[in-house]
Amino acid sequence: MIQLKARLALELPAINRALDKAVDTLPEPVRPITRHIFQAGGKRLRPLLTVLTARLLGNGNEDILDLAVTLEMLHAATLLHDDVLDNAVSRRGKPAAHTLYNVSSVILAGDALLSGANALVAQRDDPRLSRCFSEATSRTAAGEILEIASQGRVDTSAEQYEDMVRGKTAWLIRAACEMGALAAGADAAAVAAAATYGENLGMAFQMVDDALDFAPESATGKPTGGDVREGKLTPPLRLYRESLNEAERKDFDVAFTSLSMTEADAEAIALRIREAGFDAAVRTQADTFLDAARRALGSLPDKPERKVMYNMADYVRDRKK
Repeated sequence: MIQLKARLALELPAINRALDKAVDTLPEPVRPITRHIFQAGGKRLRPLLTVLTARLLGNGNEDILDLAVTLEMLHAATLLHDDVLDNAVSRRGKPAAHTLYNVSSVILAGDALLSGANALVAQRDDPRLSRCFSEATSRTAAGEILEIASQGRVDTSAEQYEDMVRGKTAWLIRAACEMGALAAGADAAAVAAAATYGENLGMAFQMVDDALDFAPESATGKPTGGDVREGKLTPPLRLYRESLNEAERKDFDVAFTSLSMTEADAEAIALRIREAGFDAAVRTQADTFLDAARRALGSLPDKPERKVMYNMADYVRDRKK
């Protein structure tokens, strides 16, 4: 874990400079909104994974950073749009962009951010990179649509949940690793291994995120039980629902499907989830994906970057916020 933190501290200034440079390529009216979303912070795991994968497979060029930030730009565009759709008031402790700028401008800024990222990928003049980025864009949108369709439903299956997560979260992380491998000119087997690592890491990341939704706000800085109020039947909530008796489940279903859960309801459910250990059980479920990610790494070169990527799997499993 120390190696991961040290590498992130080393790479983060250059990643943020590359993001600033990318924002400067956008039309001037778009820049204030895009700067706002980036200045709100973020883990920058996607660009870090692109850099790590590229370095691991032999690309030592500094211009890899210009490619690495494109998926962070795509991710930021989805956040701008998500906050409008959810009518969110904040993002990472700062006002959501649409509360400072008008909604139409924020939506259009998200579109411009996505287009700018696409242009940066196209400048590499490699159809494989453009195809990877385009697929990440469409898969992310499809995952978001699946999530919207499942809102307020208690019959969402575990398989449907995985399909949704693979689209809305895992594919971007998969693409970050795949693009790094492609930029390094790696062979097909190495590209496939990098993609497998990223996809499984992404699946686990979202599952742990869903578990963290029920942690106290004092620990995460986010309101507890947001998924309850938004009608998202995530794995911890599914386990909770299955633990209820018939009468309790009926009451839960009525409130959940009508999206009428209160903040107090969410707090109470979160407490029961923690007491029953359902959040910990979901972290254990995530280990299946993390084991697959580690196995994929095993076929890649034994270099310092691979060690950091192993550490990334440990970080995903154990993270507290």
